[in-house]
Amino acid sequence: MTATLSRPAGPQPLRCYTATTLRILRQLRTDRRTIAMILVVPAALMALLYFVYKNYPEFPGQPRLFDRIGITMLGILPFVVMFLITAIAMQRERVSGTLERLMTTPIAKLDLLAGYASAFSVAAAAQAAVACLVAFWLLGLNSAGSPALVVLIAILDAVLGVALGLLASAFARTEFQAVQFMPVIVLPQFFLCGLLVPRGQLPGWLEAISNVLPLSYAVDALQQVSTHTGATALMWRDLAVVAAFAAVALILGAATLRRRTA
Repeated sequence: MTATLSRPAGPQPLRCYTATTLRILRQLRTDRRTIAMILVVPAALMALLYFVYKNYPEFPGQPRLFDRIGITMLGILPFVVMFLITAIAMQRERVSGTLERLMTTPIAKLDLLAGYASAFSVAAAAQAAVACLVAFWLLGLNSAGSPALVVLIAILDAVLGVALGLLASAFARTEFQAVQFMPVIVLPQFFLCGLLVPRGQLPGWLEAISNVLPLSYAVDALQQVSTHTGATALMWRDLAVVAAFAAVALILGAATLRRRTA
């Protein structure tokens, strides 16, 4: 009989996945600058936005400009920050040789990236929760819907940033190159998501592009919460689209992940 090569049976892949997740969480816990970037920066930017619009005139029957812009930024800021942190952190893992060593183990690449994604998603959840807490309870942000729904959407947006950051890191060779993906991946979504101009007022070809960008659906979901007292079917549809984009980005990241050492 001829022996066939296969991935070893047993719980080893699960142990590798768990070990990867816990290792990244321990690294994040000891990295004070990264913790500040994750937890403090979005909340501080929301406070800055509040003071920018603090003296802006209010019109009867219309929401405050801070309420309209602020609830959208609660989805955009976690997305942007987690994209940057994840892409850069993954490059550090590669430069240090840790990622290359892990890729020599029996764990599948998708399981490996899932470990990184799980760790950064925990950080993303904490980030979104802190930003929403500051916005609603300290800055007085108002929305027709429950703040809990805003937190849920903000967390999913941050997870989307993690998934796209992992995907971008698969193509970058240095931390600087990872940052360079931001104008390509993040800024077009920021311009076309409906924050600056309602998507229905965009030129037809730009609206068509915005319809295939995940951040557009995240912003639409937040706008649903801002104008409806309860969860709507459209909001859940938009969240499902964002989650699907995050899952696809993670799968593509695993498919394009390659060793770069001999």
